[in-house]
Parts: sequence; C-alpha cells; structure tokens
Amino acid sequence: MSPSLALVNAGTVLTGELDRPVAEGADTVRCSGGVITFVGPRSELPDAELTVDVQGATIAPGLIDSHCHVVLGDYTPRQQTVGFLASYVHGGITRCVSPGEIHAPGRPHDAAGVKALAIAARACFENFRPGGMRVHAGAVVLEPVLGEHDFADLAAAGVRLAKFGFGRYADPADGVDQVRWAQQHGITVMCHSGGASVPGSVPITPEHLMLLRPDVCGHINGGPTSLREDGLEVIVRETPMALQLVQAGNLRSSLLVLALARETGNLHRVVIGSDTPTGTGVMPLGMIKTVAELASLGGLPAAQAWALATGNVARTWSLPAGLIAPGRAADLVVLDAPWGSVATDAVGALDRGDIPGIAAVVTDGVVRSLTSRNTPLAARQVVVPAALSHLEGSSH
Repeated sequence: MSPSLALVNAGTVLTGELDRPVAEGADTVRCSGGVITFVGPRSELPDAELTVDVQGATIAPGLIDSHCHVVLGDYTPRQQTVGFLASYVHGGITRCVSPGEIHAPGRPHDAAGVKALAIAARACFENFRPGGMRVHAGAVVLEPVLGEHDFADLAAAGVRLAKFGFGRYADPADGVDQVRWAQQHGITVMCHSGGASVPGSVPITPEHLMLLRPDVCGHINGGPTSLREDGLEVIVRETPMALQLVQAGNLRSSLLVLALARETGNLHRVVIGSDTPTGTGVMPLGMIKTVAELASLGGLPAAQAWALATGNVARTWSLPAGLIAPGRAADLVVLDAPWGSVATDAVGALDRGDIPGIAAVVTDGVVRSLTSRNTPLAARQVVVPAALSHLEGSSH
C-alpha cells in the first residue's frame, strides 16, 4: 500500500460540488489507501507519512474526461499517437470515460464481436493505468443485431457503458429497443448528437434524441457539428438527459446550452468532455481549456465550472472520484495562476480565460507528476520531500 499523503498550505480547495464549490476553512487534504481521509485546516491534520507543501496554490479534484476516444492501450489509431493518455494526465485529467472503442481498426458489427470488443477493452483498462490515470472503458457500441440477452451478458461481464450512433441502423429511430435494453440492465447510454462525425455515420436530430431517450446527450454542442438551436432548447427544457459539452464541438452552442441550463436550473446536468482524439487531434489541455472558456465567456464562476468537469461527471456515471471529500478517490490536481498572469490564483486565471499551471497530479493518493509538461509553469511550485526527488520537476 502507498504511504499516506498530505497536501498542505493550500490557498483554496475546490470541492467539485456545484452547490458548494469551495471548501471553506480548508487548506489541507490527506489521503490514505487511495481515498481521501481528511479535508480541513492543517491544525487538525492527522499524521501522514508524506507531506507536500503546495505553498498557497489551489487543490482541486482531478478532471474526468467524459468523452475520450480510447481503443486498447495508450495509443490512438485516429491520430497514430503513442502515449496520449499519459500526456493527458499532465493536463490534469485523472480519469476518462470511453464513448465506445469506435476507432478500433476493423471494428466488428456482429453481436459476438461487438460484445467481445467491449468486454476486452474494459478488462484491459482495469489492469492498465497510463500515467496513473484510470480509464473507464468498454462502452458497447449499439448495433441492431443485439438482443435483450446480449445486454444481460454484457452486464454480467461488468460492462456499464454504451454508445449509440455508430451502429448499422438504417434510421437512428430503429435503435429504441437496444437503448432501452441497455438501460434496463444498468448500462449508461450516451448518444451521438448532431451531424455525422465520420464517413459511414448519420446525423442524429433532436427528434431522434426525444425518441431514443439516452442517459447522456453526447456532445450536445457538436461532435463537431451541433444540433439546431431550437433542438438544443428542447433537450435542455424537456428531458432529463445529461448535457455533454466538448472541446471538439461548437463553442457558440456550448455557451447557449450553458445559458439555458443556468436559466432553467439544470446546471447539475451539464458535464464536460474533450471528444478527443478525433479529427480535432490529441488535446492534453482540452478539458481545462473548456473550463476556462465556460468561466471566462459563459460567466460561470470558475469553481463551479470545475465542478462540471468533476463532480457532475462522477454523479452521471456513478464514479467514486470527482469530489474532494472523505471517502472519495484520491485523484487531485494542484494548480495555480500561470507564471506571468495578471491573476493571483488558479480560479482567477480560469475566470479570465487563462490556462492555469499544473504543479502536481495525484491519483489513488500517489503523486504521479509535478511540473506539467503541457501547461504553462505554475506561479507557485510545490515543495516535496526527498522521497519524491526522482520525479521530474521536483524541488525541496
């Protein structure tokens, strides 16, 4: 078991909770056994075997990319890039959720192959932690050949994710049975929305979405082509679907959906993903960039914008991370205003649209990286014990 870890002397601790985004009076987070055991003032801190001084920087829950196109291993066939997931950790992303391993070369469409790919992807990533990240993979791609018994098989094998939009349906409306069977077996269904994203797929309209009723309206702001504006309003006002905003989509539509969600009291339904790697490319800073855009252009306080990418995602997919609270997974990011910014802390940087500097990333209560190779340099660097001196960018 890894030694207990305490991050101390934080200027701000973000909770990941939309309604209580800042932990008042807290400057310390302690982890043990891969979970958070204490959040509060350092004066009340239980002993820890390792102590990291964050020197006034911000501690936040690790970002959860709710739409990351994994296949098998830390390789993306779409961009022919090795090591992209480990690089995403340097962008503050500590977990990601697969929207279906749709970029697997020669992806099968028969029932046995479809199930096998989902089961294999899930099992592989259960045993593989690129850069310390946890990948929630194995999202079955819904196909018309799948019967109710197939979803029973998938659920028994631990598959809890599904994606609609890339199966061989003549009309997306024909997929109602598969969506409903998946939901009945406890599988969370994300549905493509908007224009076709790759050759061979078809647009999915607001009318399709109202009929299919998935759990998550995938990239409601476009992946990359958005739904029409009246359709966006219908989905926000008249359904309970999670509203996924992605970096690879339409920023104008993102801001419209955000405004509608705030107006109607539905901000708890908004989740963030990158929808990469796709044609948009590999984007280690895709998640944090979206947080900065929603805060600076959408007028949402940055502490709440961070919750859209952490606590909201965790609740939608029933994940143990996403919040800084005792008993939650110890996935944490230490960040600060970038060196040279007019902002004085990470929250201020996000509010003005600057990408904060990441000074440390922790997953499962273990420090995985210090100075990020992808963000600007954080104005305040953490001070670590000699036991961590092997990590790049460490200081004493």
